[in-house]
Amino acid sequence: MSSIKPIFDVDKFANFAEWYQEILWVSDLIDVRYPAKGMVVWKPYGLKALRLMQRVMIELLEETGHQEAYFPTMIPESVFAKEKEFLEGFGGDTFVVEGTGTRRFNEKLYVRPTSETVMYYMWSMWVRGRKDLPIKMYQLVNVFRYETKATHPILRVREIVSFIEAHTAHATKEEAEKQMAEAVGIYKEFYDRLRIPYFIVKTAPWDTFSGAEYNYDFITAMPDGKGLELGSVINLGQRFSKAFDIKFMDEDGSYKYVYQTCYGISERSLGAVIAVHGDRRGLFFPPEVAPVQVVIVPIAKPEEEDILQYAHRVNKILREGGIRSFVDDDPEHTPGWKYYHWEMKGVPTRVEVGRREVESNTVTIARRDTLQKVVTPIERAVESLIHVWTEINDSLYLRALEQLKKLTTIVEDPSKAVNFRGLVITPWDESRECADKLETLSNRQVLGTIIESPLPLPEVRAGVCNSSMNKWALLGVTY
Repeated sequence: MSSIKPIFDVDKFANFAEWYQEILWVSDLIDVRYPAKGMVVWKPYGLKALRLMQRVMIELLEETGHQEAYFPTMIPESVFAKEKEFLEGFGGDTFVVEGTGTRRFNEKLYVRPTSETVMYYMWSMWVRGRKDLPIKMYQLVNVFRYETKATHPILRVREIVSFIEAHTAHATKEEAEKQMAEAVGIYKEFYDRLRIPYFIVKTAPWDTFSGAEYNYDFITAMPDGKGLELGSVINLGQRFSKAFDIKFMDEDGSYKYVYQTCYGISERSLGAVIAVHGDRRGLFFPPEVAPVQVVIVPIAKPEEEDILQYAHRVNKILREGGIRSFVDDDPEHTPGWKYYHWEMKGVPTRVEVGRREVESNTVTIARRDTLQKVVTPIERAVESLIHVWTEINDSLYLRALEQLKKLTTIVEDPSKAVNFRGLVITPWDESRECADKLETLSNRQVLGTIIESPLPLPEVRAGVCNSSMNKWALLGVTY
């Protein structure tokens, strides 16, 4: 790996903010020059990657019986305020429309920060009996939140352009608990396919999603050591169903309120892919979400038309095999320039075709990570690429896991990790008093109790609180 030439002078672990801004710009994913803070323009290459990532999640939701719907962006104040805790939790971050340029509305309209209130208002009219349950819906929508923290393109924004939120309603508490387990399984497969290692934590009651009973968060570490919440799975219990009067007549003739869950992910997950897998040579997309999975580079002089024709023949074969390929036959740049250009844009594999490949009816496949090459007959090109991608996926995950190890430390006394740049794992008893002590000692927030870890954890030992320690807490500074 030491022989691989870097493109960027900035090391993402030494100065992540500079590396991240530069890579977003040169890779042509987005343009941040739009004059509204926290709102960016998605360029075609970036939007393609985003749509491919969305496709993975939508596939997982559809496979588990979720159905797509759409609900309005504007929420009347009377509807938004029906659940008191939700109003308190989101009211200060929600954009409000009070009128047009020339007239004032009788009632304020809240611009959707998330869709519980607008969806559940309608569900109260749809649910009548057990036959109407369960409800398992999702929608892909823009949501808006006035983030008071510093905004970061894709990671923390005011216009979320890719919010896939799922909402469910069930007849019993037990059915809702089963749905929580299914949702956690969906998220695990999603992030596994993105090759992102993650902690699953149960958040403390005082940090739980507004109006919820409890929630699980998926968290990973960014190169600067900050934690990134990838997504949440939330048990809403009956709080919203009672607020919105969502009830059904049970078989015994009595009316009962439904139990609800919700969960959502955004383009932040793509930001995690960029940050975790990118390196000194640029982006590195896992093959499943790469806008271009293979770039075909002809090694030919202008007069060698047969090599160019051969490159397009290879492209036709790959596309017929379901592969997103592209022939870079630009005559103004050398093959070497093209290699670095497409590596910078995160293309996981390159196919080289020159005189040797034409005469032997083969292709040469080069990996983005190791630059190792393999020569394969043209008729086996699709099969060989799929095999190479399996190896790349394994390599990506192991590399990401090694990064996470370096950005995580396990300590009995969190004060010893004050100068550590990353996530901290320490014993706690899940009490507010212990959390306050841990946060004071570590200068970090308690993110929750670790339910699942990608790193092996020892048995819980004595911690700094004055009570029995039987859980591991994950602490961190977050985006």
